Amino acid sequence: MSDTTNNEDVVEAVAETPEVVEAVEAVAETPEVVEAIEVPVESEVVETAAPAAAAPAVERKGPVVKAPVVKTAKVSADVEDDGSRSNPRKVREGIVVSDKMDMTLVVAVNERVSHPRYGKTVQRTKKLYVHDENNDAKVGDRVRVQETRPLSKLKRWRLTEVVERAR
Repeated sequence: MSDTTNNEDVVEAVAETPEVVEAVEAVAETPEVVEAIEVPVESEVVETAAPAAAAPAVERKGPVVKAPVVKTAKVSADVEDDGSRSNPRKVREGIVVSDKMDMTLVVAVNERVSHPRYGKTVQRTKKLYVHDENNDAKVGDRVRVQETRPLSKLKRWRLTEVVERAR
């Protein structure tokens, strides 16, 4: 039998066998997902049959249940970075621009970056909002800050030390 002729007849013959009909009825009755249905078929039919006729598609019902997420222990904000974290926190050094807010500093951090196209070194300044628990730093001080969890809308850094006092 050739592959180009009588394909429709072969597919109909496979679909109407009693084993396939019983398997389809069993799937319709149970909502569980069926891995595979073994149907004894002649070798001639297997060569020419369409794959969709051999294993009927089963539609999933209900929500998909995923494995629960395992949460890790929180790291205290007072703990200094001693290298125990798998992903160490960023540390930046900058100059205090403003200390007018209570327990908050604005620190300007200069970053030297190579221009992507021209290669010239460009200075970029970024303002960071820093948590200062004791209101230690004043305007003009050089300070070291460390990344932390969000403390407010803009505050994502905390003061680790005052490197140099303003004169």
